[in-house]
Amino acid sequence: TQFVGAHHEFHDAAFVQDWADRFVPTAPRLALFDMILDQVRQLGIADTHVLELGIGPAYMARHILERDAGIRYEGLDFSDAFLDVARKTLGCWVERTDLTKADLTDPAWPTHLARRPHAIISTWALHDLGSEQAVADVYNRCFAILPPGGVLVNGDFIKPEGASMEFEPGRFEVTRHLHHLREAGFSRVT
Repeated sequence: TQFVGAHHEFHDAAFVQDWADRFVPTAPRLALFDMILDQVRQLGIADTHVLELGIGPAYMARHILERDAGIRYEGLDFSDAFLDVARKTLGCWVERTDLTKADLTDPAWPTHLARRPHAIISTWALHDLGSEQAVADVYNRCFAILPPGGVLVNGDFIKPEGASMEFEPGRFEVTRHLHHLREAGFSRVT
């Protein structure tokens, strides 16, 4: 049986640095970052506060902050090692960024935020939470903290519909993601 997934040691500094070096954004990933930025810009809010779930090495944060001076950023991660790499990646952009240590599997993670976000974004992170229910719980908490009209954009790995291979539990079909988003209360789900 083929298995799609990975085992990570995101608390180990050497593993994290190697991971960050291996996954420097490719052209398709940069296009994903631009699509996410377009969704944030559609809010039309001055001084937009963006929260990234699982900032990792901060590649998306740097990309977005370089392109939009009207954004204040908050990067949340459970790994001190990733938060250290994020500081280095951000360089001068760290001045417009709050780096918040919190674990998305802890129901209290929203209490650690610097302020209420207008937009919540994520890539390559939520599938590592370990289960479909853990991702659904994050969607519920996101809905609870976003203001009316706020946006959540998740550009993560999914399990293709009808796939015969076994996938790690956090990677599941897009129809299930859409279901959980609707269940959380999101009204315009795509």
